[in-house]
Amino acid sequence: MTDEFTHTNADIDVHAMGEVHEHPTWREYKWVALILTLITVGEVWAYYLPSFVASPAFVPVLLIMSAAKFAIVVLFYMHLKYDHKLFKALFTGPLMIAMATLISLLFLFGKFVKR
Repeated sequence: MTDEFTHTNADIDVHAMGEVHEHPTWREYKWVALILTLITVGEVWAYYLPSFVASPAFVPVLLIMSAAKFAIVVLFYMHLKYDHKLFKALFTGPLMIAMATLISLLFLFGKFVKR
């Protein structure tokens, strides 16, 4: 009979589907946090440059930086990077549809077109 506190790491790493995977280490989380911080600093810096805010590249650059931060958070902090391929497809499929819809609406309302 085992005690509830005598589980090995292999017991903890087992998914409900019986798969074993490696979890990120604290060092990986530190690098992820640093990258997210640098992207956020870039976003704030871009917002406070008056010449850049007036340029037509402002919205696409902020969208790209926000999408990069979103992808990093989902991959590492929500552990999608280590999930089954079916879960990745169920998450990324609707995400791509939503992104295509938003980008087409931005084109429709003239946010990407210089006037």
